Amino acid sequence: MDLNEARELKRQVIASASERLAGGVGAAATPELVPFAVGIAPRGGAGFGVAVRYDHGDERTTEMAHALTDEFGPDADVRPVGRVRALAGGPIVPTALTVGETGRVRPLRPGISVAHVAVTAGTLGGFVTLPDGVAHVLSNYHVLVGSPSGQLGDAVLQPGPADGGQDPQDRIGSLAAMVPLSPGRPATVDAALASLEDVEFDATYPAGTLTGTAVAEGDEAVQKIGRTTGITDGRVSAIELDGLVISYGEGLGELRFDDQIEVESTGDGPFSQGGDSGSLVYLVDDVRAVGLLFAGSETGGPNGTGLTYLNPIETVLAALDATLV
Repeated sequence: MDLNEARELKRQVIASASERLAGGVGAAATPELVPFAVGIAPRGGAGFGVAVRYDHGDERTTEMAHALTDEFGPDADVRPVGRVRALAGGPIVPTALTVGETGRVRPLRPGISVAHVAVTAGTLGGFVTLPDGVAHVLSNYHVLVGSPSGQLGDAVLQPGPADGGQDPQDRIGSLAAMVPLSPGRPATVDAALASLEDVEFDATYPAGTLTGTAVAEGDEAVQKIGRTTGITDGRVSAIELDGLVISYGEGLGELRFDDQIEVESTGDGPFSQGGDSGSLVYLVDDVRAVGLLFAGSETGGPNGTGLTYLNPIETVLAALDATLV
């Protein structure tokens, strides 16, 4: 089926799940009631289907996912993924077990450890300019802000505190802008900016200099460089995912995200792990940015190491009124 047909099937899946939960045919198709994420699944160049991602630790959700598989057949790409968690701020991979850059790095560059002074560690995704032309660091809200108690002007360190960063000697700037996250309100981006205080930077990625941005259409080969897993390669395995519930832990709890991108690893290991939050994900062939990495699942993917979730980069930049360097 084509993309528009897949979008219609997505609507039908949401309606069917809503009716089952509400107790009968004709019930309102309310996406907020559906206990799993629903999006569009690319079919390897052969059109599209609908993507369903569910937590197999919940018996009722598992039963409903199986029922949807029976109802919609091979057009439904149904996968158990366990819980999906933000990949910084809470448990992260210990410094000694990482392959990415966890030390002090000057000039700053994408992929290195960075965080709010009260957060463990995440990843410096890249650099942006605001309308005034001033350059800033781009990463996640939960990396540069951490919790609702974070305030503009708070110190941002490189490396992050979990990797030995200390204030003031490792301070690179301060929290300058954020897109607020609030429990009970659906979100589309987990993003924030830090100012740069007398520190140089190099905006080059392993594949080269960014050439622009791109809207993910499915099946693209992508790459990222992150604090924990370093350089990894993957494939866009779902787009337009709505109802993706992310566990943030104490402070923010669980938040729902809509219109997200999913990536599966094409290597032997995971595409991302704890501490990779904030990484910029880009197309391998022409180095256009597609998304800002912010979360990952416990299971799923071809090699069983979990799936990774991104905010669409153009949505991120619009929300921050920023332009990628």
